[in-house]
Amino acid sequence: QVNLVESGGGLVQPGGSLRLSCVASGFTFSRAAMSWYRQAPQGRGAEWVADMNSSGGYESYADSVRGRFTIARDNAKNTLYLQMNNLKPEDTGIYYCVKDPPPKTDYDGVYYHTPPFRPAGQGTPVTVSS
Repeated sequence: QVNLVESGGGLVQPGGSLRLSCVASGFTFSRAAMSWYRQAPQGRGAEWVADMNSSGGYESYADSVRGRFTIARDNAKNTLYLQMNNLKPEDTGIYYCVKDPPPKTDYDGVYYHTPPFRPAGQGTPVTVSS
């Protein structure tokens, strides 16, 4: 059974930083591509944030976070990370890690998890506000 436990979220002022973690169990983490998604309070769905392949040698980012967020993984610790710098109010939402993400759906240039979105973890909330 896939189990993902996200942590590290919180309340931060604009311009601040947070580091999210996702501890995985129930599957061979080192063989799984992983992604971060987020759900905003009044969003359209689960917005794609970043991808990383199983070895950590490939990563990609949504335009809205590129240059500010960094995805990383430690396969020895079965853990996925998301370093978030220069946070903005529009980064507010619940952040989820996802195993072997499906193809994305493009709505007006923003990529979303193709429905249904059934995360294996509870997510970690991030609030960016002054």
